[in-house]
Formats: sequence, C-alpha cells, structure tokens
Amino acid sequence: MVLSVVFGTLISLVTAVILHRVTSSSALRGVILMPFLISNVIAALVWQWMLDPHLGVINIVLDHTIGHSILFLGSGPWAIPSLAAISVWKWMGYYALLIFAGLQTIPSTIYEAGRVDGASELQMFRRLTVPLLRPILVMVVVLTVINAFQVFDIVAVTTKGGPANASNVLQMYIYDKAFRQFDFGYAATLSLALFVLLITVTFTQLRLARADESDLN
Repeated sequence: MVLSVVFGTLISLVTAVILHRVTSSSALRGVILMPFLISNVIAALVWQWMLDPHLGVINIVLDHTIGHSILFLGSGPWAIPSLAAISVWKWMGYYALLIFAGLQTIPSTIYEAGRVDGASELQMFRRLTVPLLRPILVMVVVLTVINAFQVFDIVAVTTKGGPANASNVLQMYIYDKAFRQFDFGYAATLSLALFVLLITVTFTQLRLARADESDLN
C-alpha cells in the first residue's frame, strides 16, 4: 500500500503537470490513459510475461546490461515491489487524468504572477500547483489507498500469494479462507473488518487533509 500510494501519486502528479504545462497532444493523453482501460487480469498476464526470468523482455534487457536476470515475481524481496509497480502502471493514467482536470481549474493568471515575481517552474510547482491541488490530491490518495487494500486479481494471476506467502495480501487471504478452506464465517468477518478499516482510513485522511477546503477560495 505504501509503495502504491507514494509512487502512484507522485508519478501521476508529475505526468499530469507535464501534460498540462508541456504538451497539449490529445494522442499522448490517450496513450497514457490506455493502461486503465485494460482489465486487471490482462495487465497482470502481460506483466507476468514481461517479468519472466527466462523469456521476459525486461529480464532479457537486464541480462545484457547487468549480466543476470532478476526473479521479480518469484522471490520474497521483489514480489511486493513488482506487484506495486504493476498496480501503479495500471492506475497511473486514471489518477493523472483526475489531477489534470484539477489543473484546468487553476487560473493562468496565478502562474503569470509567479513569473512576474521571478519564480522558476520548480518553485511554482512547489508553492502554487501542489497547494492549489490539495482537494484533488487528497481524493487521489484516498482512491489509491482503497485500491491498494482491494488488490486481488493481479496477485491471483501473477504470484498467487507466493513465494512463501510473501505477497499474500488481505484479499487473497480472505479468498483462501472462504473458497479453499470453506471458513465462510471467518472470511465474512475479515471482509467486514476491512470495510470498517477503509471507512476509518478514508474519513481520517479527508479530515486531516482538509479535503473540502481549497486555496482558490
């Protein structure tokens, strides 16, 4: 969850700012959104092939550059980061689109005033863009947290909770308890606990980040 939230939000924010400030190509925006339009199962299958230790294109490149391949989905230290990378790639376009929509609400006169005061692009990004995007960024973080807690199909297709339970996320554990061990009562209790946890985390985030307030007001 930490990897998905941190890197997913940062990459989506940078991508949206580049789309807004650097290019106006509709084709490029469509390409960035394409991963979101692919089903999770198809995305997981494609990445499983790309990360294959023998035939995967990523490991072929690594073998030629560093001299050996990496067991991304088959080793404990690499399993969770690999799953987080797949999730970030899958949802990045959707979150970037939300942030891009928020950027459209920021008046251009604010950036013009920043340039008049001698602010660089990096300074305007830190002191103008990010604070003014707080409500949108809070929503993106909340959605990323919920999505990270609900991840199941990517894990089920690629690692199945392995190796040695290294990627046995909560949803996978609930599924195993319900449909393999037939302990439906315990699985239902876990599902309800997850629901309560997500509600608590969501309202806490919204409260602490003051999501209903904007510096544009």
